[in-house]
Amino acid sequence: MCGIVGALAQRNVSEILLEGLRRLEYRGYDSAGVCLLDSDGQLQLRKSRGKVADLEARLAGSPAAGRLGIAHTRWATHGAPSDDNSHPHMSGDIALVHNGIIENYRALRTQLEEQGYQFASDTDTEVVVHLIHSLVAGGRNLQAAVTAATQQLDGAYALGVISAAEPDTLICARSGSPLVIGIGIEENFIASDPLALRQVTDRFIYLEEGDIAEITTGGIAVRDRSGEEVSRPVKKLNGSYDAADKGRYRHYMQKEIFEQPQVVEATLAGRIGDKSVLAQALGARANEILPEVQQVQIVACGTSYHAGLVARYWLEDWAGVPCSVEVASEIRYRKAAVRPGTLFVTISQSGETADTLAALRQAKELGYLASLTICNVPNSSLVRESELSLMTEAGPEIGVASTKAFTTQLVALQLFCIALARINGLPAAREAELVDALHKLPDLMEQFTGLDSRVQVTSEAFAEKIHTLFLGRGVEYPIALEGALKLKEISYIHAEAYPAGELKHGPLALVDGDMPVVVVAPNDELLGKLKSNLQEVRARGGELFVFASPEAGFESESGLTVIEVPDAPESLAPILYTVPLQLLSYHVALLKGTDVDQPRNLAKSVTVE
Repeated sequence: MCGIVGALAQRNVSEILLEGLRRLEYRGYDSAGVCLLDSDGQLQLRKSRGKVADLEARLAGSPAAGRLGIAHTRWATHGAPSDDNSHPHMSGDIALVHNGIIENYRALRTQLEEQGYQFASDTDTEVVVHLIHSLVAGGRNLQAAVTAATQQLDGAYALGVISAAEPDTLICARSGSPLVIGIGIEENFIASDPLALRQVTDRFIYLEEGDIAEITTGGIAVRDRSGEEVSRPVKKLNGSYDAADKGRYRHYMQKEIFEQPQVVEATLAGRIGDKSVLAQALGARANEILPEVQQVQIVACGTSYHAGLVARYWLEDWAGVPCSVEVASEIRYRKAAVRPGTLFVTISQSGETADTLAALRQAKELGYLASLTICNVPNSSLVRESELSLMTEAGPEIGVASTKAFTTQLVALQLFCIALARINGLPAAREAELVDALHKLPDLMEQFTGLDSRVQVTSEAFAEKIHTLFLGRGVEYPIALEGALKLKEISYIHAEAYPAGELKHGPLALVDGDMPVVVVAPNDELLGKLKSNLQEVRARGGELFVFASPEAGFESESGLTVIEVPDAPESLAPILYTVPLQLLSYHVALLKGTDVDQPRNLAKSVTVE
């Protein structure tokens, strides 16, 4: 969501901070700022709405230098993009940058206003810097004040804090939002992403949940949530980070499949607490708009359309809100009837998909309540033109066949669905159950990518086929659609997907020994119905390949190959079952000898109608 960079050195760090912001700018933020402690012991604050280039222009007209400093790029949550709402924020001689969302900021703000503190912004972050200042004024040093302040914060945060009174100290803390310490020679750094610091170091300490670190000219001291000093390992990153580098992988698609545990974790970071979704992650107006939502209209294309189909099940089940999902190129050319209170939701990896963007612009004239976009590229057209936006954190996706962008879209959509469901009466215990499952998702995703060798063997059965049928029921039907799309995109095998209950209404006529049938079979309430549908396939001599939970009760036999997948919470099944289908399409494409990353006739970002 946002980017943090900080530095303490024996040299001027202003250019280091700016370069760090530039290296994070592929995400595209709405404001940027820097605060440096100059040689006279004064904090020099410069910040600006817009891109890093706008901050650079401001610094050119009003230079600032220092060997201690913090910098930030912002994606607005509390408060619209503006100079005042940009980070860093200050209170007296203390400056602070923050990623994440403070849930109890209103109560803290009231408390601080009663103590006489005045607020210059609409952000939750300013509450934190005033709180720290009040604790320093009470006699604590900076490290103790930050520690005491974090104990009063509910939500998610990564913090970088400096004080003119302690010119050789940089304090950082994290809970729910990532933060690393970069180790140099007689200089140290902090950042929300190692990418920001690769120009100055390749050694990093990854802070763990609840850690608070004191960085001084004499070294680094890390304390855990309980206040005990701990030793965190130093990790050296080999080579230079480049999204265009396949590294040890044969193809970008393969690399991006295996990146999914990390990017899913990044998409969740700062957006969920222990038991709840932080709704403000959807944007500054989320708490204003979401209570007014009576219906949802989702519009997207291709893979993103399939993500929207999954979200419809979640919205209607958890939130009790009616939801329609349409292909962008269709809805824009018909006269849509808009019901009051309808939220218009667009989904796009690039944020520049021509049909989706045109549909959004049309929607603005039709009386929708507001618009929300799920997107991987901040500052893209869809993000700029939507009232609300929820960014995925997939990073650059180079393979034309979307993999990590799709699963992070599903994660972002689930956050949105839970946030809306809470407003519509979702019991706190149920929300806590869903959030607890999301906390487990990155580790489960790692287990699902571990199916690679098993799927590779299975793919050999598809090498000479020219047709494939994919089946799913309920929320897994859109995942079957996505599996079929992936296979046809990169292997050029004709593939279709159907709800398993529709077999007898036509598709069963195609089933024979030459058409493999791929089935997604988690252990859910529709499993019994699904098994009956599969008997229809077997009775016609069809060859089944079933991706099934160990609790589903399938066993391999003649004509039935079972690929057992790890057991997982039902709410995560659509996200997780996507992974083996991606692996299947990848390995079949290898056997077919096609161009995996650049399949014929397709482009990554569809910016024409």
